[in-house]
Amino acid sequence: MKKYAVERTEEEWKKQLSPDEYRILRQKGTEYPHTGEFNLHFKKGAYHCKACNAKLFESGNKFESGCGWPSFDQAVEGAIEYIRDTSHGMIRTETVCANCGSHLGHVFNDGPRETTGQRYCINSLSIDFDPSEE
Repeated sequence: MKKYAVERTEEEWKKQLSPDEYRILRQKGTEYPHTGEFNLHFKKGAYHCKACNAKLFESGNKFESGCGWPSFDQAVEGAIEYIRDTSHGMIRTETVCANCGSHLGHVFNDGPRETTGQRYCINSLSIDFDPSEE
């Protein structure tokens, strides 16, 4: 099993995170589309991992994709680990926090072509927002 800079036992994660946050971040769950706090959130700042507070995305990279989850076209360099995901009968790329290994969502190649062409589809419950950072 891979080692991360931030590691906790599952019991420690359960104490730190709400049941829904734990289900998403630690058990690779997802939230229903169009329900997350940050889906239509476009304030200036930075988005951090809900589990370990590592900076993941900047607000300038967020866009409205219509998919129902917060979408970004680029992550902070080195902040994301990419894992091949063959669950649910499809091939996708899972995104996890490179600092603690928590599940964030998936990345797809159907984002804005004028930028990176990528769409990071991220669960709102897996991130926090810091308006003091840009």
